[in-house]
This record gives sequence, C-alpha cells and structure tokens, in this order.
Amino acid sequence: MSPAVVLLSGGLDSATCLALAQERGHDAHAISFRYGQRHLTELERATELAASMKAASHRIIDIDLAQLGGSALVDANIDVPKSERLEDIGDDIPVTYVPARNTIFLSYALAVAETIGAFDIYIGVNALDYSGYPDCRPAFIAAFESMARLATKAGVQSQNNPLTVHTPLIDLTKGQIIAEGMRLGVDYSQTLSCYDPIATTDGRVTPCGRCDACLLRAKGFAENSVPDPAIH
Repeated sequence: MSPAVVLLSGGLDSATCLALAQERGHDAHAISFRYGQRHLTELERATELAASMKAASHRIIDIDLAQLGGSALVDANIDVPKSERLEDIGDDIPVTYVPARNTIFLSYALAVAETIGAFDIYIGVNALDYSGYPDCRPAFIAAFESMARLATKAGVQSQNNPLTVHTPLIDLTKGQIIAEGMRLGVDYSQTLSCYDPIATTDGRVTPCGRCDACLLRAKGFAENSVPDPAIH
C-alpha cells in the first residue's frame, strides 16, 4: 500500500478522513499538533484514534502558535463564542480562527510526506458545515497543492506522480460526514470536537455543547437520527 500523511486532530472530521484514506488503500501516517491550543484533550483523543484505527504511525509535532495569539483557541484571555442555536452563529470569520493554522499544518505534513516518500496528504477541511475559516476553502487547498509541487524536491523530480492534497470531506455536510464515518466503522465516542471542553468532577472531559463546533456536530448527528456517542 502507498503511504499517505493524514492530519489527525482528534475530532470527528479528521477521524473520518483517516478512515477514508485507509479505505482508499493507503498506509496512513497520522500527524497531530501541540500548537498551544487550550483544548489539549484533543491530542489524547488523536492518540487513541491512531492506535485503535491502526494508523501506520502517529507523530505529535510541537509548535507554539500561542506566542502569536490572535485566536480564542490559543489565548485564554479571548472567550470562545457560545450560542444557544446553530442559527445564532454569525457570518464573520470567528475568533476561533487561528491565523494561518492550516497553512502551517500542511507545511509540516508536506515535510513528513517528503521524508517518508508519500505523494498523498489528507486533511479533513470542510466548506459547507464549518465555522467560516478561510483556510478550509477549495481555493486555498488548490493554491497550497500548486505551491507544494513547485517547492519540494519530490515535486520537481516526480512530475509523473505529483503530490496531491486530498480533501474528501470538503463538499459534504456534517451529517454526510458522520454517515460516511458510520459506514466505515469510525468510533465517534473517541473523538472530541469541542473548542472549550469542560472538566468534570470525576476527571473526565465533556463538550461544552454551545461552541460552533459542538453545535455543528450536534446538527450532524441529528441529521442521522442517532445520538452522539461522545455525550455521556
């Protein structure tokens, strides 16, 4: 099987993306990032997913985007927006957007791909049910892919096998993503999508239920008429 690099955050989108890469015949090498995020629990979930889904390898790469700030996900002084209903989410790019995060993450994925001889990178970005991040759009992915083919040794020397950035979820609703994951047997009880999870008295972590990610996730499970297995 050919190797592929899969960005694995510990959320439901990236877990589904990992399963799809494996279904397509890849040895999936997962990478996650400790980037200064407030919701570090997602890395525990990513580690569990990589093991249970039998990823070929799993790297956790350390970078510190908290030094830059500018996002509620890396700055404890900025509140994560909460809403009671999905319809209350605004149209502007929210403060949970981390400046240039996917550009940085994909750059690391590109370096890993070159190192292991992979020509395929999978990322679970979505342009339908998402929070309005500019680095989740098809135009961004196409531009990065073009750059990657120009800027790497592998891209220059392997023009008959160009590097491809796969976005299998980009045109799916959250409900469709979850349906795909259920078809593939993804254990969504292991995933965490919340931007601001709450620590419980018994040492567990529970989703807040009101951030954009929680509301979108709830919408997806409701569309499939199944309960979210991560909600206890």
